[in-house]
Amino acid sequence: MTDSGHDMIQDARPLWTSSEVSEVLNVPSLVEWHAQGVSIDTRTLSHGDIFVAIRGDRLDGHDYISNAFENGAAVAIVAADAVLNDISGVDETHLIRVMDTQDALEKLGQAARNRMSGQVVAVTGSVGKTTVKEGLGLVFGQLGKTHISQASYNNLWGVPLSLARMPADTQFGVFEIGMNHAGEISSLTRQVRPDIAVITKIANAHIEHFDSLEGIARAKAEIFEGLDGLKTALVPADSEWASLLTQSAKDAGAERVVSFGENDASDVRVISFKLHDHCSCVSADISGQPVTFRIGAPGHHQIVNAMSILATVQALEEDLTSAVLSLGEMKAMDGRGRRHNISLSDGDLVVIDESYNANPESMVAALKTLGQFPRLGQGRRIAVLGDMKELGSQGDELHKNLVEHIINTDVDVVFTVGRQMKLLQDALPGGRRGAHAASVDGLKSFLTSEVHAGDAVMVKGSNSMRLSELVKCLIDLDVEEGFGTSIVQNEGGIS
Repeated sequence: MTDSGHDMIQDARPLWTSSEVSEVLNVPSLVEWHAQGVSIDTRTLSHGDIFVAIRGDRLDGHDYISNAFENGAAVAIVAADAVLNDISGVDETHLIRVMDTQDALEKLGQAARNRMSGQVVAVTGSVGKTTVKEGLGLVFGQLGKTHISQASYNNLWGVPLSLARMPADTQFGVFEIGMNHAGEISSLTRQVRPDIAVITKIANAHIEHFDSLEGIARAKAEIFEGLDGLKTALVPADSEWASLLTQSAKDAGAERVVSFGENDASDVRVISFKLHDHCSCVSADISGQPVTFRIGAPGHHQIVNAMSILATVQALEEDLTSAVLSLGEMKAMDGRGRRHNISLSDGDLVVIDESYNANPESMVAALKTLGQFPRLGQGRRIAVLGDMKELGSQGDELHKNLVEHIINTDVDVVFTVGRQMKLLQDALPGGRRGAHAASVDGLKSFLTSEVHAGDAVMVKGSNSMRLSELVKCLIDLDVEEGFGTSIVQNEGGIS
């Protein structure tokens, strides 16, 4: 019963009608229409969507108006001053002209929030926010009609877009809020107006834009400024910034602050756990209620993620029994720990896809998860690592410092991609050094020829490093799927 915006069949009732949008945007409606969704990207636009032409840093949505209608857009919201080229065949009565299309998108989002009478949760943090958002969607989807942010739509256009896509009869709304700079979350959380605001974990992500980790903590704490309704804040008790976050929540008007984690003083705390290669088993105390459950996604970091999910359910006074059962179905997502079993001619290869993003905290967690993977015969634990971006002047040192974690987690071989990961490669003991390439293109054919049955390969780096292409090359080795081995040109050079 979960709606992420575009991947489910819409209800019979339209998401938006011409009269509703006319009232929200204070513009006349030239023709009657109804829309089943909202989009800002013609590549993913579905038939019956409202297309909002956003002006971005690199692309201008006004250049794609014809594409939008060719793909079935109901109407397009465009800027009054936009010069629209090559729109022959477009019925101009289906163009809604406004002063600012970003502002129009935000107004649609705020109107969607105003008409929804259910409970709303907002999630932020340096690591884990997308996983927690998806986990909450899984849990709430068993309890009622649920709407969650699609993918990582967590920025200045993603948040209002996610709001604008929320049906009026939604019972649970879950929104992810991200940031690169201080002040960004403040505006977004005021649009979401969450009943509950969750901060997952504070880490060195985007540190190049801040003077310190404390600066990141204060920027994340902006999420409490939008609290509405229940006005409940959830903070990670194990964080060195727990007190700062708690005080920030109270200063912002939180009526209740709930802590979660492994700290004995946590309101929602882990009592004990057992890690397995495919799941984790946990005993916990949820504000005085003992529970024992299994998490379908492996890794120690998933345990605290689960605590934040259960703390949210408890704060909403929803069914904990249903929630803990749902956690057993929780799976890692593409780019965030999803596992692929690849059938080779002589056995299986395991690929752990962590390619979507990376910072020092999440990199260490991924290495620990790889280190827990059982050895299969003569198989090796292989890490394929790409540069971690936005670390500023600390970047070189933070890359080199991964050496001790690689040794401590008993990773056998490390392949690296990018300038900063070359520093790590050079610091590794000789026996653990794999190949290094400047880009993924230089590593593809070499990596696919080096892996063999029994290996567990974890691939992780910042998204801009394109390590997902290496994951695809490894998946393409699956003989049962009929792909065969990928043949890729070695363009970047191996060192």
